[in-house]
Amino acid sequence: MRKIRVLLADDHKLIRGGLRLLVEQQPDLTVVGEANDGRETVALAKTLKPEVVVMDIGMPSLNGIEAALQITQANPEISVVMLSMHSDESYVLRALKSGAKGYLLKDSAESDLIKAVHAVADGKSFFSPAVSKVLLDDYVRKLKRSGAEDAYDLLTPREREILQLVAEGKSNKDVANLLNLSVYTVETHRSNIMEKLNLRGIPELILFAVRRGIIS
Repeated sequence: MRKIRVLLADDHKLIRGGLRLLVEQQPDLTVVGEANDGRETVALAKTLKPEVVVMDIGMPSLNGIEAALQITQANPEISVVMLSMHSDESYVLRALKSGAKGYLLKDSAESDLIKAVHAVADGKSFFSPAVSKVLLDDYVRKLKRSGAEDAYDLLTPREREILQLVAEGKSNKDVANLLNLSVYTVETHRSNIMEKLNLRGIPELILFAVRRGIIS
């Protein structure tokens, strides 16, 4: 059985030990290394080439956001799951912009870590259910307060289909193959989606999809 290679990064040895225990209980996962600061995480990601990095957002020497950015820019094949105590949108968006594919609250790591690792290793996004709920509740509140219509309703069925696939991490080529469309057609749909939803970039699109409950 091929095992998914995982690098753990947290400045608290006790937390790393708990994460390692959770990961190594899974027959298809293996911990290939541990780091206790951001710079060490970047260096180990380069040499060990894990498939998934599970990393605290508040790392010493180099914070998790900057470390994730360096790791994903150097090797886009590596998926980062960010560990955080913060569930508000600004932290989630910063994590997504850094290239992270997963965002896990520390207090739910025990129940959600394995699901998160499997999801991002499969090219999908993963967010703690509590994060998804906070984002959705905030989205609903904003709609009620402004009296605005839900912009999602402006999308065509095809655009909604493409929105979900892109939010799940699919490339234009992947979407084109799945839906039997040309890459140009997919690019046009993506452009229309971004314009209708007033989004700037894929991180905001993913965040919208989580807020709207399109992806979990």
